[in-house]
Amino acid sequence: MKLLVGLGNPGSKYARNRHNVGFMAVERIAEKHRFGPWKRKFSGLAADGEIAGEKVLLLKPDTYMNESGRSVGEAVRFLKIAEGEIVAFHDELDLAPGKIKVKTGGGNAGHNGLRSITQHVGNEFVRVRIGIGHPGAKELVHGYVLHDFARADEAWLETLLDAMSDAAGRLATGDPARFLTDVARVIQSEDDPKPKPAPTPPSKPPGGSHPAGERTSKRQSALAENIRKWMKGRSNNS
Repeated sequence: MKLLVGLGNPGSKYARNRHNVGFMAVERIAEKHRFGPWKRKFSGLAADGEIAGEKVLLLKPDTYMNESGRSVGEAVRFLKIAEGEIVAFHDELDLAPGKIKVKTGGGNAGHNGLRSITQHVGNEFVRVRIGIGHPGAKELVHGYVLHDFARADEAWLETLLDAMSDAAGRLATGDPARFLTDVARVIQSEDDPKPKPAPTPPSKPPGGSHPAGERTSKRQSALAENIRKWMKGRSNNS
């Protein structure tokens, strides 16, 4: 079984915060893949279902970000899930908005939710790092992550959430590299849309001549004929 964990803070007050993008990711996966209802379990909200033929548990810890590992630890011990079968979706200040990266293990980059999971279950779990950008100064970070996404963020956020939910089967089958490739392909197609084809010029009538060209040619022929007749008349009168 795979355990897909979204990191965030519980309650409507935090629902659209940048810090809650992990919650948003697993909620979109649950919706897209028609998971069962969310139930209170493992000190959080859990929903189970199948993706790509694999059993998956989605989890949103109800412990607030700093204690996320307590909820994850309960689920892991009860279901006997190995570290490598855990995938955590979380916000990432060091990535531009709308960009993602995937890694297994490594440092937690000061993210309290990741640090808590490491303390409770170990460090060798998969991280899906969802870029939210950086406010530019350390003292602004707290207010920035606990603030709702701006209206201007809605387009890329919705695209990214849909792309991750569509590619979730890669995570369920243990192929995070392909997950990243699938999501990146969607993002790139949104960033660099193909140019529209140039309009097709009107087809020429049979014979290859354009109507306007025919009219011009006829006028020129008529003028030449009139000049020829006038010159002939002058010659006869000489």
